[in-house]
Amino acid sequence: MPRVLVVDDEPGVRAALSRGLGAEGMDVVAVGDGPTGLAEAATGRFDAVVLDIVMPGLSGYRVLERLRAQGVETPVLLLSAKDGEVDQADGLDLGADGYLVKPFSFVVLVAQLRAMLRRRGPAAPVLVRGPLRIEEHGATWHDRELALAPRELAVLHALAERPGAVVTKDDLLSSVWGDGAAARNVVEVYVGYLRRKLAAVGADGLVVTERGRGYRVDLPSS
Repeated sequence: MPRVLVVDDEPGVRAALSRGLGAEGMDVVAVGDGPTGLAEAATGRFDAVVLDIVMPGLSGYRVLERLRAQGVETPVLLLSAKDGEVDQADGLDLGADGYLVKPFSFVVLVAQLRAMLRRRGPAAPVLVRGPLRIEEHGATWHDRELALAPRELAVLHALAERPGAVVTKDDLLSSVWGDGAAARNVVEVYVGYLRRKLAAVGADGLVVTERGRGYRVDLPSS
């Protein structure tokens, strides 16, 4: 039974999610403010966190930021009344795994939670492609460490799994963020982040844009 932490200052939302997610076979703990949510989530005993952004004491953004700074990698689904692309990008950039705008569909929320739980799964095996080595929590190029955020690492892994093959934006969006969890332009943003960090270790040109199609990893010939 997945354990889910709900952090929201609205009693009605907490009650509705506790009932609904419980009926979906999840063990739910619900709290009503940021500091309490941070303390609970930091224990690492939850499989997923549903986190409101606007809350007393500590915003959802700050809760998420502190969790990731502490090395807590529990999947987080952000809830917000803001539907702007910048707000969504900010949340994803801080390490959120999904973003839903209030009022949200409960069916979509459950689908995103289940997708997050599936993606968490067992640790992925080490992936080696020439001088590129990707592990669960990091990557190296010619033994030089790449300072990648979790989402950047996931984008690189999705591309390196199929060296030389074109991976579409939709495929990257689905495999890294989950269907419907983010706008398509977030892929371009993260590929840009990734390229800058690759260039810093001499791997500029590793990720190639195929205009109108997507991206591919172009490994040097041995």
